[in-house]
Amino acid sequence: MKPTLFVLAAGMGSRYGGLKQLDGLGPNGETIMDYSIFDAIRGGFGKVVFVIRKDFEEDFRTKILSKYKHHIPAETVFQSLDKLPEGFTCPEGRTKPWGTNHAVLMGKGVIKEPFAVINADDFYGRDSFEVLGKELAGVEGRENDYCMVGFRMGNTLSESGSVARGVCGMDTGGYLTTVVERTAIERIDGEIRFIDENGMKVILDENTPVSMNMWGFTPDYFDCSEEYFKEFLRQNRENPKSEYFIPLMVNELVTKKVARVKVLDTASKWFGVTYAADRQGVVDKIRALIDAGEYPKKLF
Repeated sequence: MKPTLFVLAAGMGSRYGGLKQLDGLGPNGETIMDYSIFDAIRGGFGKVVFVIRKDFEEDFRTKILSKYKHHIPAETVFQSLDKLPEGFTCPEGRTKPWGTNHAVLMGKGVIKEPFAVINADDFYGRDSFEVLGKELAGVEGRENDYCMVGFRMGNTLSESGSVARGVCGMDTGGYLTTVVERTAIERIDGEIRFIDENGMKVILDENTPVSMNMWGFTPDYFDCSEEYFKEFLRQNRENPKSEYFIPLMVNELVTKKVARVKVLDTASKWFGVTYAADRQGVVDKIRALIDAGEYPKKLF
């Protein structure tokens, strides 16, 4: 059975302005998502599931889903504030979504095979999908045996300022020990550095693996996530800014030795549109990849 690609597309691009998931950046109006789907098909994925907001559905079906019709089966699930485990209700006045791992839970009813999770608005690159697709093709029937693509730190920096990244710790076997969110990482005088919680300057190696929210799970992850989400809600439900993130769940499973997560190396260079000023750079990078023969001029 081929793995499924699960695309997190429910967020609004608040800093960028508008629905950046629908922004045409390729020469024929292709979105970043289109390149991910194209790479996933090449990487051996057999289905794609999108998690979106219900009020986004009509636009999404017309502009996005219709493109993939003859290329890969595609379906949608919906994230909303009131989709909570039995016995829980959304606090009055909450407007913030519950976070990326809540979005993942929306796939529980439709995904029965090993699956990858990605952000809709990150350009991950061909090699990362090949690496992840190959790994997921071999985990059918296993449980608590997950993976993530560890991008090399030097391949994920932005030219327009500092970035936040999930810096990964690994054991000698190549399995994840921690994911720590570090902010204000940038290259200064040739060194990649950030300031830690004690105000100390920390230098990172070019090849330090970082999480770009590209994960590989087996379906048992849904049950683990649901149980932990109940605990999360009991503790954080009244905090209007609390969010249930994937690294939070993964750290919990790894720390308690419930699951292990293999860190997969990739040579892919990540890029994305965080701010409006990043847009032209992404357009230029996609054009360069087409010129180099990595992608056809028209994807679908």
